[in-house]
Amino acid sequence: AFISSLYQMIKQKQISEIKTDFINNMTHEFKTPIATINLALDAIKNPKIIDEKDKVLRYVQMIRDENKRMHAQVENVLRISKLEKNQLDLSKEKQDIHDLIEEATTHVELLVNSKEGKINLHLDASLSEVLANEFHFTNVIVNMLDNAIKYSKDAPIIDVYTENTPKNIIIKIKDNGIGMNKNVQKNIFRKFYREETGNIHNVKGHGLGLAYVKKIVENHQGIVFVESEKGNGSTFSIKLPLI
Repeated sequence: AFISSLYQMIKQKQISEIKTDFINNMTHEFKTPIATINLALDAIKNPKIIDEKDKVLRYVQMIRDENKRMHAQVENVLRISKLEKNQLDLSKEKQDIHDLIEEATTHVELLVNSKEGKINLHLDASLSEVLANEFHFTNVIVNMLDNAIKYSKDAPIIDVYTENTPKNIIIKIKDNGIGMNKNVQKNIFRKFYREETGNIHNVKGHGLGLAYVKKIVENHQGIVFVESEKGNGSTFSIKLPLI
């Protein structure tokens, strides 16, 4: 009876940790749309912009889109009540990765512009259709772009590449940020991990966002890895099977 009770306690603790981790990951995803909405509102209040109807309508549309995205996240959290084997039960449909990348860039456009940065797309893969969950995989790309923006010293210059291998598509997101050493690279996808030294500790994001990225990519039968050098930026790569 004691062993059985102990087993049940451990199992319940694991389930509770998994659910808490998932909620924390999804909560982290609210930061980018909230920041975008704030920037759009500040732009609309600008006296030079307020009289330009086209620009005002464009920013209003951005606010509406980001609001819809947050609403979809809330609905998704409420729908998913079970987590089995530490994986999310995601419905997947045929998606074009290039479309998801272009959609993701619109969500961080204002953040990049506010730092006088730029995102360059090099979507060279000739085959780009995969089986994916549109909502979660778009969040993966947004999350990685958001990290690239946060960890840039100056104006963020981000290059997004796609290429094919015989059975896969590879997505690469390269930034001009602060980079990381080998030890950080080994731990960067661990839950709640953040580098303990340097300015990186003062920037929230690595602790939750990349653990979520890894979980979603693995659920799509893919892998994610990073190549980086301290002071010379980072390149995050995702390898996914083609349909």
